[in-house]
Amino acid sequence: MHVTGRCHCGYEAELDPKRISICHCTDCQTLSGSPFRVTAVVPESDLKLTGHEPKLYRKVAESGRVRQQYFCPECGSPLFVNGEGEAAKIWGIRWGSIDQRAELRPQRQIWCRSAVSWLPEMSELPTVQTD
Repeated sequence: MHVTGRCHCGYEAELDPKRISICHCTDCQTLSGSPFRVTAVVPESDLKLTGHEPKLYRKVAESGRVRQQYFCPECGSPLFVNGEGEAAKIWGIRWGSIDQRAELRPQRQIWCRSAVSWLPEMSELPTVQTD
């Protein structure tokens, strides 16, 4: 599926809609300011930057694994993630930056042991269509 995305840093990518996942790890919670983060995984060759160059933050996980977090230098929006060495060839696109995100449904969840306990109860909360 061809997708586009942007904030001030634009991109285009070819992605497989079956490679969308939700991550509940504590790093994703902290770095997103949310109970989880949704990511689309693509090979580096299928991602093309079209706008400003994103900034990079190098995060070392508790496991020692390096995760390179890319974000917009203008607005701070999280855009991508990859690793080092061989892991640099696989990129994660942050779902919230994808223009076609409504068409991309997560297919799996990872790091569920860190998921917040109240997440299954969200459908019971009152809803309002706009603020």
